[in-house]
Amino acid sequence: MTATLRACGTPLAEAYDLALVDLDGVAYAGHLPIEHAAASLVAARERGLAQVFVTNNASREPEDVAGQLSELDIPTRPDDVMTAAQACAALLRTRLEPGARVLVVGGAGLVTAVRKAGFDVVRSAQDDPAAVAQGYAAELGWHDLAEAAYAVAAGAWHVASNRDMSLPTARGFAPGNGALVAAVVAATGVEPDSAGKPAPTMYRLAVDEHGAERPLVIGDRLDTDLAGARSAGYPGLHVLTGVSSARDAVLASPGLRPDFVGADLRSLLEPHPAPEQEDGWWRCGGRAARVVDDRLELDREGPAGIDLVRAACAAAWDAVDAGTRLDAESVPDLQG
Repeated sequence: MTATLRACGTPLAEAYDLALVDLDGVAYAGHLPIEHAAASLVAARERGLAQVFVTNNASREPEDVAGQLSELDIPTRPDDVMTAAQACAALLRTRLEPGARVLVVGGAGLVTAVRKAGFDVVRSAQDDPAAVAQGYAAELGWHDLAEAAYAVAAGAWHVASNRDMSLPTARGFAPGNGALVAAVVAATGVEPDSAGKPAPTMYRLAVDEHGAERPLVIGDRLDTDLAGARSAGYPGLHVLTGVSSARDAVLASPGLRPDFVGADLRSLLEPHPAPEQEDGWWRCGGRAARVVDDRLELDREGPAGIDLVRAACAAAWDAVDAGTRLDAESVPDLQG
């Protein structure tokens, strides 16, 4: 595995044919737009980059997601949306025959996806379901989790739409589907299979449906979006507009590292230089970083920005991969 970022001599929007775009933290923030997101995505489409919006949210219908994006000046069709609910239904099809009973613990999006996949949706463990499909919905309560636990304890296959422990809201981070799944796991001792990111299921479904040859994953979370890119074998762009920070990228373990880093979605419209090693320093665009005595050092000349983030990533990854125990306290908060 490479210890540095990839180089791309042309804008990413011209080098790749399909962008697998995360939603919250990338295309929008809750119900609010993210600066430069809409204009950049539209411009990338004009350069030939098709886009599928891939979300771990299993509670919403693709039509609802497409409507929200369109209202934010990102024209989107339902077919341009791939949800964890659709991935969950696809995972169920790998083991269950059409007509099998599935206890759905989740929102309307998951119910629709499971029904469209040909399964009989039930609401109680007493209906003897072959599987439990669990996804987030704000209205879920103790009764719903109890039914899931009863069914799993009786032998039903437990499939989670995703295992995100937190969910971004306008007021901060709230418990996500992973936290609710954890309650069922605590009650049953059974670990579920997961369809959402970081599993590669959604990415591969989207790529296959669109016949893409050069897909690019775009996300803000290293532990889901970019880990899923690694799992699928697709290059990933980490944008610094959401959950995972530039500092997180510098400290990322190999399985979570992005191939490209950008301050925001304008980075789709730009070439990406790769850091290069020279005289013990990793240099990128006039900025440099190195690791000395287990500590990250940054040069003190030049403007702060994404090139310094790139140089710091390369220096830290190279040192860690060579066996250095990098002192995390030496890594400052970096701004893209």
